[in-house]
Amino acid sequence: MCRPLRLSFCSRSCGRESRNTLKTTIVHPTLGTVTVSQTARARRISIAVKPSGEVRLSFPVGVSAKRAVAFLESRVEWIIATRQKVEARGVPCQYTEQQREALRQQAKAWLPPRADELAAQTGLGFRSITIRATRSKWGSCNAKGDISLSLYLMTLPVHLRDYVIIHELCHTVHHDHSKRFHDLVNSLVGGREKELQKELRQYRI
Repeated sequence: MCRPLRLSFCSRSCGRESRNTLKTTIVHPTLGTVTVSQTARARRISIAVKPSGEVRLSFPVGVSAKRAVAFLESRVEWIIATRQKVEARGVPCQYTEQQREALRQQAKAWLPPRADELAAQTGLGFRSITIRATRSKWGSCNAKGDISLSLYLMTLPVHLRDYVIIHELCHTVHHDHSKRFHDLVNSLVGGREKELQKELRQYRI
């Protein structure tokens, strides 16, 4: 583990995830352990608070570690507030078999028809839709246009369910998270993609 608030990608504590990504950790006196990634894919310095409360700091190649840490320091109050929201709004981590089956039935009754409606409204199509008890992600879409949705979407507000479905529908056009993909999503959610994405991150799956 690296020294508090000092980044080093050249010691035993650092790990190379790929040719374009370096990953390490720092220990912040207020936030605790923070995972730090320097990646060629990053366009700007960004901070994410995971459902577990884990904090991740990412920054692009060409940006200094000192600047990245300074940005982290400037966002400490926001991170603390976001963690509190996650704790307050997170869904239970464990479900009984009966609860899970109830969610499954609700999901099968609600999600496919809603996907059909949104596909018609947006002019986007899909080949098939499957409901799964996935807890790693809210939804996914493969290159053939097969969409998979987590039954735990039923724990979200309706507008966030719609956002996830639209997100996956857009993957039938763009099979990545490129600017064109995000522009398409944003155009279909009234320019609120970042707002909805931020809100979705406050919920545990």
